[in-house]
Amino acid sequence: MRFAIVTIGVTALVAAGIAWGGAWAALAVASITVFAWALDRIAALSAPDRAGQEFPSGAALSVALGLAHFPILFGAVAALASEGHGTLDKALIFVAASLFIGQVGNANAHELIHRKRRAMRLLGAAVYASILFGHHASAHLRVHHVHAASAGDPNSARLQEGFYSYAVRAWAGSFRAGWRAERRLRGGRGRHPYWGYGAGSVASLTVAAALGGGAGIAALLAIAVYAQAQLLLSDYVQHYGLRRRRREDGRLEPVGPQHSWNAPHGFTSAMMLNAPRHSDHHARPARAYPGLELDREAMPMLPHSLPVMAVIALLPPLWFRVMDKRALAWSPDADPAVPDGAPVAAA
Repeated sequence: MRFAIVTIGVTALVAAGIAWGGAWAALAVASITVFAWALDRIAALSAPDRAGQEFPSGAALSVALGLAHFPILFGAVAALASEGHGTLDKALIFVAASLFIGQVGNANAHELIHRKRRAMRLLGAAVYASILFGHHASAHLRVHHVHAASAGDPNSARLQEGFYSYAVRAWAGSFRAGWRAERRLRGGRGRHPYWGYGAGSVASLTVAAALGGGAGIAALLAIAVYAQAQLLLSDYVQHYGLRRRRREDGRLEPVGPQHSWNAPHGFTSAMMLNAPRHSDHHARPARAYPGLELDREAMPMLPHSLPVMAVIALLPPLWFRVMDKRALAWSPDADPAVPDGAPVAAA
């Protein structure tokens, strides 16, 4: 029950921080930052590389976390827009809620949109739409999983591309690419899912306005930007500088274990539902998170946990110094000058 203990524990602390502020809000921030970093460094808590006999699908936990997202989000919006908390409390509540949504909520929504059951996919899309990022539900499935580690994927960072320029390119590029992919899939028939994402975002803004007027909308926008930045950081880190080779017939090689960065750290892997086991997810996207595995010889490994690497990515010169040699060792032919819109044949 490693996933349940960690995620429910963090969820409870964040909820307590939103409700009561003070020490609870500080503990909530600490649980996702300092506490997570410290536990990741304790080798005894490392997760096994191979899947064990923990609950087979984790569906119940994933649905529970998806439903918990909404009271966490709108509870934080209400707290930030109210007069009931002081400035320090509000700062702690904002950071705690945004980190929770960015790391736990985003990872869980990602898990939900990959599930076979339509209700679970819709719940995942609703989570993304509530933070004004609904298009990710289409772009991730229809674009990223097809073109990952190639110039055809806006969310695969090029060698020597800093995070800030990447974030602008990836957000806009994935929005456009997801729209086109859904339109091609439907052949112009039926309602485009972006209308649903837009309606979900409007509903989220409406709830925020009802809770706190203009201050509520501002709080939702701030949380959404912070949470979206964390998702983009995750994508940036997990594919930075890794590129698929083009075969003699002009087609790209299939996505392999060498095309994603991974991290073995036990606590943050549990907190993020094994999202750092990214290579196996691309190899078997339908496999539920408890079953994802690591191969430390065949898969590129990050030198630190995924959240720590995301912090390093905020400092591009340091990031390049840490990661460029590692990326070139796995993708020696990576070309930082490859244009974003280069045509890609599906492997």
